[in-house]
Amino acid sequence: MTDSFGPGDAFPDIALTAPDGSVVRPADFAGRKLVVFFYPKDDTPGCTTENKDFSELSSQFEAAGAALLGVSKDPPKKHLKFAEKHGLTAPLASDAEEGGLSDTLGIWTEKVNYGRTYMGMVRTTYLVDAAGKIERVWNKVKVKGHAEEVLKAVQGK
Repeated sequence: MTDSFGPGDAFPDIALTAPDGSVVRPADFAGRKLVVFFYPKDDTPGCTTENKDFSELSSQFEAAGAALLGVSKDPPKKHLKFAEKHGLTAPLASDAEEGGLSDTLGIWTEKVNYGRTYMGMVRTTYLVDAAGKIERVWNKVKVKGHAEEVLKAVQGK
């Protein structure tokens, strides 16, 4: 596992699983910007809000030349139910494999909550340029206003 990936680093091209079971890779988006937002768990309040916010702005990301991809460790079928339940338009992918993308990026890590230690996703967003290099990283994201802030970065504002 790597300590961290930052601006200028190549974004790892590790396969993820789409809700329909197909394989999706960061390299599939080569030639355009890609916003990859990692979140802890489907159907929890913060994660639902974050996914809805990105979905509501998806046409503006598209207009700015960027694709969206929401990633968690949840299984593909759970992603499908989550997207249908909330009318999400931002594509989702599952990173359930050990040693997968979030492990490689160092954002699947040990967390402590109320004295209990467990493995969990650190809410992190990556803006990847058209050449597959990391342009910007948002660590330990606070959900409120985050999708709008990322959109402004994609738009160069």
